[in-house]
Amino acid sequence: MYTKKQVAQTIDHAVLKPETTDRELAANAKMCIDNDVFSMCVKPCDIKAAKELLKKSNVKVSCVLSFPHGADATPVKAFQAQQAIADGADEIDMVMNIGKFLSGDYEYVVDDIRAVVDLAHSHGVLVKVIQESGYLTLKQVARACELTYEAGADFVKTSTGFGPGKATTEIVDVMIKTVGDRMMVKPSGGIRTWDDAVGFLQQGADRLGVGSTEAVLNGAKAEENY
Repeated sequence: MYTKKQVAQTIDHAVLKPETTDRELAANAKMCIDNDVFSMCVKPCDIKAAKELLKKSNVKVSCVLSFPHGADATPVKAFQAQQAIADGADEIDMVMNIGKFLSGDYEYVVDDIRAVVDLAHSHGVLVKVIQESGYLTLKQVARACELTYEAGADFVKTSTGFGPGKATTEIVDVMIKTVGDRMMVKPSGGIRTWDDAVGFLQQGADRLGVGSTEAVLNGAKAEENY
Protein backbone atom coordinates (compact mmCIF):
# COMPACT_ATOMS: atom_id res chain seq x y z
CA MET A 1 0.00 0.00 0.00
CA TYR A 2 1.48 3.33 -1.07
CA THR A 3 0.89 6.62 0.70
CA LYS A 4 0.39 9.89 -1.17
CA LYS A 5 3.79 11.06 0.05
CA GLN A 6 5.53 7.89 -1.13
CA VAL A 7 4.08 8.21 -4.63
CA ALA A 8 4.88 11.94 -4.75
CA GLN A 9 8.52 11.13 -4.02
CA THR A 10 8.70 9.04 -7.21
CA ILE A 11 7.27 11.74 -9.50
CA ASP A 12 9.14 13.91 -11.96
CA HIS A 13 6.42 16.48 -12.62
CA ALA A 14 6.52 17.36 -16.33
CA VAL A 15 6.16 21.00 -17.38
CA LEU A 16 7.07 20.57 -21.03
CA LYS A 17 4.32 21.99 -23.22
CA PRO A 18 5.62 24.47 -25.79
CA GLU A 19 3.04 27.08 -24.79
CA THR A 20 3.86 27.07 -21.05
CA THR A 21 4.24 30.63 -19.75
CA ASP A 22 6.47 31.94 -16.96
CA ARG A 23 3.40 32.36 -14.77
CA GLU A 24 2.39 28.75 -15.36
CA LEU A 25 5.92 27.61 -14.58
CA ALA A 26 5.71 29.40 -11.23
CA ALA A 27 2.30 27.86 -10.47
CA ASN A 28 3.66 24.40 -11.26
CA ALA A 29 6.67 24.98 -9.02
CA LYS A 30 4.36 25.90 -6.13
CA MET A 31 2.34 22.74 -6.73
CA CYS A 32 5.54 20.66 -6.70
CA ILE A 33 6.59 22.20 -3.39
CA ASP A 34 3.13 21.80 -1.85
CA ASN A 35 3.04 18.12 -2.82
CA ASP A 36 6.74 17.42 -2.15
CA VAL A 37 7.35 15.68 -5.48
CA PHE A 38 10.81 14.43 -6.36
CA SER A 39 11.52 16.83 -9.20
CA MET A 40 10.04 19.26 -11.68
CA CYS A 41 11.06 18.37 -15.24
CA VAL A 42 11.32 21.43 -17.44
CA LYS A 43 12.47 22.59 -20.86
CA PRO A 44 16.10 23.77 -21.11
CA CYS A 45 15.09 27.44 -21.30
CA ASP A 46 13.27 27.11 -17.95
CA ILE A 47 16.03 25.50 -15.85
CA LYS A 48 17.36 28.72 -14.30
CA ALA A 49 13.88 29.98 -13.44
CA ALA A 50 12.86 26.59 -12.02
CA LYS A 51 16.00 26.46 -9.88
CA GLU A 52 15.15 29.86 -8.43
CA LEU A 53 11.48 28.98 -7.85
CA LEU A 54 12.39 25.74 -6.07
CA LYS A 55 15.47 26.92 -4.18
CA LYS A 56 13.89 26.84 -0.69
CA SER A 57 12.44 23.35 -1.20
CA ASN A 58 13.64 19.76 -1.53
CA VAL A 59 12.27 19.52 -5.09
CA LYS A 60 15.00 18.88 -7.64
CA VAL A 61 15.17 20.31 -11.16
CA SER A 62 15.30 17.82 -14.01
CA CYS A 63 15.27 18.78 -17.66
CA VAL A 64 14.71 17.29 -21.07
CA LEU A 65 17.41 17.26 -23.74
CA SER A 66 17.06 16.92 -27.53
CA PHE A 67 13.33 16.79 -26.87
CA PRO A 68 11.09 15.38 -28.22
CA HIS A 69 12.77 13.80 -31.26
CA GLY A 70 16.32 12.98 -30.16
CA ALA A 71 17.59 14.10 -33.54
CA ASP A 72 20.23 16.67 -32.58
CA ALA A 73 23.82 15.95 -33.57
CA THR A 74 25.81 14.30 -30.79
CA PRO A 75 28.07 17.34 -30.09
CA VAL A 76 24.93 19.47 -29.78
CA LYS A 77 23.45 17.03 -27.25
CA ALA A 78 26.67 17.14 -25.24
CA PHE A 79 26.64 20.94 -25.29
CA GLN A 80 22.99 20.96 -24.24
CA ALA A 81 23.92 18.78 -21.27
CA GLN A 82 26.78 21.11 -20.35
CA GLN A 83 24.49 24.15 -20.54
CA ALA A 84 21.71 22.43 -18.58
CA ILE A 85 24.10 21.55 -15.77
CA ALA A 86 25.55 25.07 -15.73
CA ASP A 87 21.99 26.40 -15.42
CA GLY A 88 21.31 24.13 -12.43
CA ALA A 89 19.80 20.86 -13.67
CA ASP A 90 20.07 17.99 -11.18
CA GLU A 91 19.03 15.28 -13.66
CA ILE A 92 18.79 15.02 -17.45
CA ASP A 93 16.14 13.19 -19.51
CA MET A 94 17.59 12.82 -23.02
CA VAL A 95 15.87 11.36 -26.06
CA MET A 96 17.60 8.48 -27.84
CA ASN A 97 18.22 8.97 -31.56
CA ILE A 98 15.17 6.97 -32.67
CA GLY A 99 15.92 7.02 -36.40
CA LYS A 100 19.48 5.76 -35.94
CA PHE A 101 18.21 3.00 -33.65
CA LEU A 102 15.59 1.89 -36.16
CA SER A 103 18.27 1.99 -38.87
CA GLY A 104 20.28 -0.52 -36.86
CA ASP A 105 23.18 1.89 -36.29
CA TYR A 106 23.64 0.80 -32.69
CA GLU A 107 27.17 2.14 -32.44
CA TYR A 108 25.86 5.64 -33.17
CA VAL A 109 23.12 5.24 -30.56
CA VAL A 110 25.56 4.15 -27.85
CA ASP A 111 28.09 6.88 -28.66
CA ASP A 112 25.31 9.48 -28.73
CA ILE A 113 24.08 8.53 -25.27
CA ARG A 114 27.57 8.11 -23.87
CA ALA A 115 28.55 11.65 -24.90
CA VAL A 116 25.84 13.02 -22.63
CA VAL A 117 26.36 10.47 -19.87
CA ASP A 118 30.10 11.06 -19.58
CA LEU A 119 29.64 14.81 -19.30
CA ALA A 120 26.72 14.56 -16.87
CA HIS A 121 28.37 11.97 -14.64
CA SER A 122 31.48 14.15 -14.35
CA HIS A 123 29.18 16.61 -12.56
CA GLY A 124 27.27 14.01 -10.54
CA VAL A 125 24.14 14.38 -12.69
CA LEU A 126 21.95 11.35 -13.47
CA VAL A 127 20.86 10.60 -17.04
CA LYS A 128 17.57 9.05 -18.14
CA VAL A 129 17.23 7.89 -21.75
CA ILE A 130 13.83 8.18 -23.38
CA GLN A 131 13.25 5.49 -25.99
CA GLU A 132 9.93 6.79 -27.30
CA SER A 133 8.79 3.18 -27.01
CA GLY A 134 5.64 3.73 -29.07
CA TYR A 135 7.82 3.51 -32.18
CA LEU A 136 9.35 0.20 -31.08
CA THR A 137 8.40 -3.45 -30.81
CA LEU A 138 8.89 -5.11 -27.42
CA LYS A 139 11.98 -6.84 -28.80
CA GLN A 140 13.34 -3.44 -29.85
CA VAL A 141 12.54 -2.03 -26.40
CA ALA A 142 14.75 -4.73 -24.88
CA ARG A 143 17.56 -3.98 -27.36
CA ALA A 144 17.34 -0.25 -26.66
CA CYS A 145 17.59 -1.00 -22.92
CA GLU A 146 20.79 -2.99 -23.47
CA LEU A 147 22.33 -0.20 -25.55
CA THR A 148 21.38 2.36 -22.91
CA TYR A 149 23.05 0.24 -20.25
CA GLU A 150 26.14 -0.16 -22.44
CA ALA A 151 26.33 3.63 -22.77
CA GLY A 152 26.37 4.02 -18.98
CA ALA A 153 23.04 5.78 -18.41
CA ASP A 154 21.18 5.54 -15.11
CA PHE A 155 17.57 5.14 -16.26
CA VAL A 156 15.57 3.82 -19.18
CA LYS A 157 12.40 5.78 -19.82
CA THR A 158 9.41 4.98 -22.01
CA SER A 159 8.01 8.07 -23.68
CA THR A 160 8.18 11.82 -24.20
CA GLY A 161 4.41 12.17 -23.98
CA PHE A 162 4.51 13.83 -27.41
CA GLY A 163 5.01 10.75 -29.59
CA PRO A 164 2.84 7.72 -30.32
CA GLY A 165 1.63 5.48 -27.53
CA LYS A 166 2.33 5.79 -23.82
CA ALA A 167 3.82 3.86 -20.94
CA THR A 168 2.26 0.38 -20.78
CA THR A 169 2.63 -2.49 -18.36
CA GLU A 170 4.00 -4.63 -21.23
CA ILE A 171 6.75 -2.15 -22.10
CA VAL A 172 7.69 -1.57 -18.47
CA ASP A 173 7.78 -5.33 -17.87
CA VAL A 174 10.30 -5.74 -20.70
CA MET A 175 12.43 -2.90 -19.33
CA ILE A 176 12.47 -4.35 -15.82
CA LYS A 177 13.24 -7.87 -17.02
CA THR A 178 16.01 -6.63 -19.33
CA VAL A 179 17.88 -4.11 -17.16
CA GLY A 180 15.90 -3.70 -13.93
CA ASP A 181 18.67 -5.28 -11.87
CA ARG A 182 21.25 -2.88 -13.35
CA MET A 183 19.38 0.35 -14.08
CA MET A 184 16.36 2.30 -12.93
CA VAL A 185 13.13 2.38 -14.91
CA LYS A 186 10.87 5.39 -15.52
CA PRO A 187 7.45 4.99 -17.14
CA SER A 188 6.15 8.27 -18.54
CA GLY A 189 3.35 9.38 -20.82
CA GLY A 190 -0.31 8.64 -20.17
CA ILE A 191 -0.03 8.18 -16.39
CA ARG A 192 -3.24 9.95 -15.47
CA THR A 193 -4.70 8.15 -12.44
CA TRP A 194 -3.61 7.03 -8.99
CA ASP A 195 -4.10 3.42 -10.07
CA ASP A 196 -1.85 3.94 -13.11
CA ALA A 197 0.91 5.36 -10.91
CA VAL A 198 0.69 2.74 -8.18
CA GLY A 199 0.45 -0.05 -10.75
CA PHE A 200 3.79 0.90 -12.30
CA LEU A 201 5.44 1.20 -8.90
CA GLN A 202 4.15 -2.23 -7.92
CA GLN A 203 5.64 -3.54 -11.17
CA GLY A 204 9.03 -2.30 -10.03
CA ALA A 205 9.35 1.16 -11.59
CA ASP A 206 11.65 3.57 -9.77
CA ARG A 207 10.37 6.94 -10.99
CA LEU A 208 7.29 8.22 -12.81
CA GLY A 209 6.93 10.97 -15.40
CA VAL A 210 3.61 12.66 -14.76
CA GLY A 211 2.11 15.87 -16.14
CA SER A 212 -1.16 15.78 -14.16
CA THR A 213 0.49 15.27 -10.80
CA GLU A 214 -2.08 16.97 -8.61
CA ALA A 215 -4.95 14.98 -10.08
CA VAL A 216 -3.00 11.71 -9.77
CA LEU A 217 -2.06 12.37 -6.15
CA ASN A 218 -5.61 13.34 -5.27
CA GLY A 219 -6.85 10.08 -6.76
CA ALA A 220 -8.77 11.90 -9.47
CA LYS A 221 -8.71 11.03 -13.16
CA ALA A 222 -6.72 13.65 -14.99
CA GLU A 223 -7.91 15.18 -18.22
CA GLU A 224 -4.48 16.10 -19.56
CA ASN A 225 -2.84 14.04 -22.26
CA TYR A 226 0.57 13.78 -20.58
